[in-house]
Amino acid sequence: TSVVDGDDRLLLQHNAEWDDDRLYSVSAGFVESGENLEHAARREAREETGVGLGEVRYLGSQPWPYPASLMVAFTARARSIDIHVDDRETVDARWMSREEYSDALTSETMVAPGRATIARYMIEQWYGRELD
Repeated sequence: TSVVDGDDRLLLQHNAEWDDDRLYSVSAGFVESGENLEHAARREAREETGVGLGEVRYLGSQPWPYPASLMVAFTARARSIDIHVDDRETVDARWMSREEYSDALTSETMVAPGRATIARYMIEQWYGRELD
């Protein structure tokens, strides 16, 4: 889920399992039994970053080979900007303006998700163009 705040900043987070400390992406997770997709998006964002979500809108989907999954993309509005990472799955999260994100990519202090991922598509939708 790509989460934006009232200033149109994007919430990006770093997962503890990722080898590259510079990799930041949008919120992600798995749907639990009996849970609808929108609830899963809200739950994962809250669990990983402490940020509650308001409106959640569907953006698209992508088949994902491991573990035979379907990635579903949403965009959502944050109900608050206070970040409290869970320190298990997510070890860092931050709000980024387009200018801050561009600067982080240019200086290589941050890298985007891979070109074939729906996460990158979601970031590009917010960013307003393809990432270099």
